Amino acid sequence: MNKLMRAPFEFSVIEWSTETLSTKLMNIFSQYKFFLLLFALVYGGFTQADTYPSRPVQVVTPFPPGGAADVVVRLVTQQLTEGFKSSFVVDNKPGAGGVIGAQFVSRAAPDGYTLLLTSSSTMSISPHLSDKVGFDSFKSFTPIGFIGYSPNVLVVNPNLPFKNSAELIAAAKAKPNYYTFASNGSGTLSHLTGELYKQAAGVDFLHVPYKGAAPAVVDVAGGQVSLLFAAYASVGPMVKAGKLNALGVTSAKRIKIAPNLPTLAESGLPGFESNQWWGLFGPADMPPEIVNRLNLQLNKALKSPELRKRFAEEGIEVGGGSPADLSSYLQIDYAKWGKVIKAGNITAN
Repeated sequence: MNKLMRAPFEFSVIEWSTETLSTKLMNIFSQYKFFLLLFALVYGGFTQADTYPSRPVQVVTPFPPGGAADVVVRLVTQQLTEGFKSSFVVDNKPGAGGVIGAQFVSRAAPDGYTLLLTSSSTMSISPHLSDKVGFDSFKSFTPIGFIGYSPNVLVVNPNLPFKNSAELIAAAKAKPNYYTFASNGSGTLSHLTGELYKQAAGVDFLHVPYKGAAPAVVDVAGGQVSLLFAAYASVGPMVKAGKLNALGVTSAKRIKIAPNLPTLAESGLPGFESNQWWGLFGPADMPPEIVNRLNLQLNKALKSPELRKRFAEEGIEVGGGSPADLSSYLQIDYAKWGKVIKAGNITAN
């Protein structure tokens, strides 16, 4: 009798103990999963930012080797390689005014291992000349840092009587379309700077596009064309040799390599400014931690004596600042060239 009465009770205790153990195990497992997930998120986020870069970084430049753009990208990547102690590899992807390389980066994974070092030609000008560039200068990229800028110099044939920009403007107003201006090609910064000058001064020149700076410089020096806007690196030696006469620089302030050359803004065109600038970008939606690490190291790179010396030799003024500074500069520059292109009814060809 006692045995029969104890059996249900013992069975009940065993059943209750099994259920309790199962519940406890499930609770423990749930807590374990939670902490495992939390650890993975924290540790994963930590390693992504603080171990970057853990493999070589591809730095795309949408221009061919040679020229100011190549000087900039190789100096900057060298400094980033040394600063991060990890390879930053230059990858030239030229074509379509920088569009091909920019498209490539805009479609890359936003993990910091594919970057774009490009210029105003790609980001501020090309989108206004074609609606088929395949990227949005603002939505398709993450700004990282402003590298520097190079203004153009207004040069004329030395046989012309002009000693400054004001004299050229006065003569051009007296004889509309009498004087000619060369450019590196239709839709280039050289061309658009000439158009900006025309619009700001209220004058008319006949545009003569060339395929590159070299033949344009030769023909202005030879007297076939009256004037040209070109980078100081392209015309500086000929100015020093007396084969070209420099009337002014297109930056907002005088440049270190030619401090006696006045700006066009101080020569009768207030607010006039036209610069070829370079910036470092990544694909849209890059992790802020990686962007900040790159920006910090880029600013350190721009303080390098070697880099600053080479920039000065090329007539490039050193930039710097935050990602927001680059974004702001792009917005202003983009809007300016959009207005110039629309007002001049300019096309790439």
